[in-house]
Amino acid sequence: MTTHSRPDRLTILMADDDEDDRDLARDAFQDAGLDGEIRFVHDGQHLLDYLRDQEHRLQNDRPGIIVLDLNMPRMDGREVLSEIKSDDSLCEIPVVVLTTSTDAEDVSRCYCAGASSFIAKPVTHAGLVDVMRHLKNYWFDCVELPQ
Repeated sequence: MTTHSRPDRLTILMADDDEDDRDLARDAFQDAGLDGEIRFVHDGQHLLDYLRDQEHRLQNDRPGIIVLDLNMPRMDGREVLSEIKSDDSLCEIPVVVLTTSTDAEDVSRCYCAGASSFIAKPVTHAGLVDVMRHLKNYWFDCVELPQ
């Protein structure tokens, strides 16, 4: 049997411009039993600034996973996904797209750009908790993440 070497707590970095959606996501992650830190940024440019900030790098404050909305001001999720996946220092961080879009072109473009998963945002809190539980089980309990 293989043992997994994981940090004690992983950080989720979520980019979403809607404050209510961020609050709902925080509650859903907690209700799903996530044992990790959740940090939020409000747009794609803020996400890239956070990831590239030398202070965060020195504190070993790199997220284990990024949860990304597509429709945000300044730099939308499609653009930031391409930036992350083309940056050698960031490209190995898994990016889960969590968005209201169900457009087939968005799904295809995101996977082609390097998204690890594409999930349509549920419309109910219970649905969101269920999604967060699946994210936790898969990304934190099942797979090996880069260190």
